Amino acid sequence: QVQLVESGGGLVQPGGSLRLSCTASGFTLEPDTIGWFRQAPGKEREGVSCISPSDGSTIYADSVKGRFTISKDNTKRTTYLQMSRLKPEDTAVYYCAAPGYCSGYNYWGQGTQVTVSS
Repeated sequence: QVQLVESGGGLVQPGGSLRLSCTASGFTLEPDTIGWFRQAPGKEREGVSCISPSDGSTIYADSVKGRFTISKDNTKRTTYLQMSRLKPEDTAVYYCAAPGYCSGYNYWGQGTQVTVSS
């Protein structure tokens, strides 16, 4: 059974940092890429760090460039989203997806809540 499990969400003050983790299991072929998306209340889901289906490049949303970084530990089958200098507008449920295309079909995790508030 294909599974993507996110962890690491929580409550953090503005300016703080969090690291989200996404662990993949059950794939016949290990996904080469993982993308991160988020959905705030009343808003559509948006790509935070996702994969361009045309050339495979990683695309960061303008709102997170320079603050968020995606990385991967192949030995642990885990992809991370390091989030720094968090802002209240970063508050959302964060999802990881495989292969993480910005548009198109993805497998999805269940999401983890990130709340940025003082």
